[in-house]
Amino acid sequence: MTVTLFATILTIGAMANALLTEAIKKMYSNAGKEYSANVVALADAIIIGGLGTAAVYMLMGIPWTVNNIICLILMTVAVWVASMVGYDKVIQLAKQIEKIEPTIKQETENEADRKEV
Repeated sequence: MTVTLFATILTIGAMANALLTEAIKKMYSNAGKEYSANVVALADAIIIGGLGTAAVYMLMGIPWTVNNIICLILMTVAVWVASMVGYDKVIQLAKQIEKIEPTIKQETENEADRKEV
């Protein structure tokens, strides 16, 4: 896969993914259901980035080599990241990371450190 082809698929995939994500978000909002925008964007990226790249491979006769399969996986991740550039998704991801609680092992280590001081 050439860099030009990668950039072209990425641009088209990111635009399609952003539009599909917004449509799904609107559908969930109208139905009154809760959703996670970055998870919706990930699911869309797997479908659009992965299947879209696979379709391009088949239509252009690109062989299924190990390198091209790795590029297909990277394309899925790149489409997800590119569609996550929206402000609301980045803020949501930051809030979700903030809410992650430490494991029991980390808590006991922190308590031991406090007792030593």
